[in-house]
Amino acid sequence: MEGEGGERKRGARLCCVCKKSRASVKRPKTLEQICRECFYDAFESEIHQVILENQLFSPGERVAIGASGGKDSTVLAYVLSKLNRLHNYGLHLFLLSVDEGITGYRDDSLETVHRNQIQYGLPLKVVSYKDLYGWTMDEIVRVIGLKNNCTFCGVFRRQALDRGASLLKVDKVVTGHNADDIAETVLLNLLRGDVARLSRCTSITTGEDGPIPRCKPFKYTYEKEIVMYAYFKKLDYFSTECIYSPNAYRGFAREFIKDLERIRC
Repeated sequence: MEGEGGERKRGARLCCVCKKSRASVKRPKTLEQICRECFYDAFESEIHQVILENQLFSPGERVAIGASGGKDSTVLAYVLSKLNRLHNYGLHLFLLSVDEGITGYRDDSLETVHRNQIQYGLPLKVVSYKDLYGWTMDEIVRVIGLKNNCTFCGVFRRQALDRGASLLKVDKVVTGHNADDIAETVLLNLLRGDVARLSRCTSITTGEDGPIPRCKPFKYTYEKEIVMYAYFKKLDYFSTECIYSPNAYRGFAREFIKDLERIRC
C-alpha cells in the first residue's frame, strides 16, 4: 500500500492496458497512456492486422523492403522481419536501396543500411543512378540547378526501385510510407488539382496491374509512433534530411499538416 501511495504522490499512472507497469508512453494515435511493452505489442499487432486484413502477402513470396536508412524504412525492416518470424508469413525478405549519388547525404545513409543488413540478417541490393542513368543527382543539380530537382529525383527513384526489384526477382516491394506521408500526398494532389492521382494515392497497394506491386504496411501508422518505436527500441537509423529538399513543395504541405495537428492538440 505504501508503494501505491508513493506512486500516487508522484503522479505516476499505471498502464491502461496491462494495469501493472507504469505508463511511460502517451500514444499519439489513441491518446492512451501505456507502458513501453504494451506500446510495442500494440504497434506490432496493428501492423500485423493491416497485413492480414488487406492480404498484402502470400506464403513463399519474395519481398523487397525499400531501405533508405531513415526511421520509416528501418522500423519497417525490423518489424516486418519480426512479424515474418512470429507469424510464419513464409516471406523471403530483401533490403533494396537506391543510391542517388548525393554526397554528404545518401553515402552516409547507406552506411546505416549496410549496418541494418547485418543487424537484421537480410540480403541487400543497392542500385545507383550513376549505373542506371549515367548521372548522379549531384551532377544533375549542377546542370539544372536546385529548382524542380525533387521532381527529377522522384521519377528516377521510382524507376530505380523497379529496376532493383526486377534484378532481385521479387514479387512485391514494400515501402515505409506512413499515414502522415499519405495525408501530405492527398493535400498535394488537391492543391495541384491532380484528380487521377488523388483517386489512387491512398491505396495500400499500387501497381497491381504491373509486374511488381508496391505495398504500404504503415498506411495507418502515425509518424510520431514510428519515431517513438525507433527511439525506445534504440534502432539504428539515419535522421538527416536530403540536402536538396528544403524548398520541396511537399515540405510546405508537411508543415501545414503539422500546424493543424498543433491546433487540434
